[in-house]
Amino acid sequence: MNSSTVKTLQSLRRYRLVCTLSFGDIYGQIITWLLVIFLSLAAAMAMMGASRPVYALATVGLIFVLSLPFLLFAFVTTLLNNVEICETESQVQPKSVSNPESTDASSGVQRPAMG
Repeated sequence: MNSSTVKTLQSLRRYRLVCTLSFGDIYGQIITWLLVIFLSLAAAMAMMGASRPVYALATVGLIFVLSLPFLLFAFVTTLLNNVEICETESQVQPKSVSNPESTDASSGVQRPAMG
């Protein structure tokens, strides 16, 4: 890598993506999906009972093909509208340990290595 790429990557580390999407944001979309699924299944069962299985399958396929792009567009735009780029707090550089000591992960206390 050249030096400008390294500088760019180091400056990008100060930022992070935060998703603020909550269940309430997509609740209406879930209800819409459930309605589409149940309506298409009801239409298919009604046509199956009328001894028209080809029309039943075509109805289910048509409903899904026509509704899927709109519902996916609504979900993706909702998701992208709730993604934020935030600057992280001050850069804390981890200390490098020059002596061979191990760290107890549960308490954060350093203790000498055995051996």
